[in-house]
Amino acid sequence: MKKWRCGVCGYVHEGDEPPDKCPVCGAGKDLFEEIIETPPAGDAAAKEDKPAETALPPDPRDVDMGPVPTTPLGRVLHFVLEQMLKHHAHPVSVHIPNGVLPVAFIFTILAVLLESRALETAAYCNLVFVVLALPLVLFSGYVEWQKRYMGLRSRQFTIKIGCAVAVCVLSLIVVVWWTVNPDILQVPSSGRTVFILANLLALGAAVVAGLIGGKLVFRD
Repeated sequence: MKKWRCGVCGYVHEGDEPPDKCPVCGAGKDLFEEIIETPPAGDAAAKEDKPAETALPPDPRDVDMGPVPTTPLGRVLHFVLEQMLKHHAHPVSVHIPNGVLPVAFIFTILAVLLESRALETAAYCNLVFVVLALPLVLFSGYVEWQKRYMGLRSRQFTIKIGCAVAVCVLSLIVVVWWTVNPDILQVPSSGRTVFILANLLALGAAVVAGLIGGKLVFRD
C-alpha cells in the first residue's frame, strides 16, 4: 500500500491514492507527495532481511526562511521570525488563553454564587492577563500559518482564525465592560447574564481553536 505525505502539515496517509482532503489541515490531494520505499539492493541484503529504505519528501514543517535581508531592520525581523518558528512561539504562547480563560470563568461563576469580591478580582486579573497576552498569540499564530502552513485557507484554518479573533474581541469587551462597571456581577440582571455568556463564548472559542491546533501539532 502506498504512503502519501501532506505537503502542508506533514500528515501521512496510507492508500492507493491520497485523500481528497487532508483530515488534519484540509489541504487538497494535489498537495500530497508520495513516500517512496526503495527495497535493499543485492541478494545479500535480501538474505539478511534488511528493511527497505524510505525516501521521504521534505517535511513541510521544516521551514526555509529564505535569504537573510541586507537591511538592518530586515535582518532583525528575519531573526525574530526565525526564532519564533524555531522555538514554537505560537504553541507555547497559546497556552496562556487556553489555560487562564477556564480559571477566569470558574472564578466568575464562583464570585456570583458566593457573592465574593475577592473571586471577582481574581477573575478580572486573569482576564486582563489574557488580553495582554493575545497580541503575541495572534501575531505568532499568523507567522506560523503563513510560514509553516503556506497560508492555507482551508475550513480548519478558517475556523481556527475565526475562533482566535472571537477570543480576542470577547475578552477585550469583557475587560472593558468590567472596568467601566465593576459591579456588573453584584446585581442579578439581563446585563449580568449577557456578561457571563460573553465569558462562556470566549472560553468555547478558545477550546475549539485549541482542538484544531492540537490536531495540527500531533497530526492525528
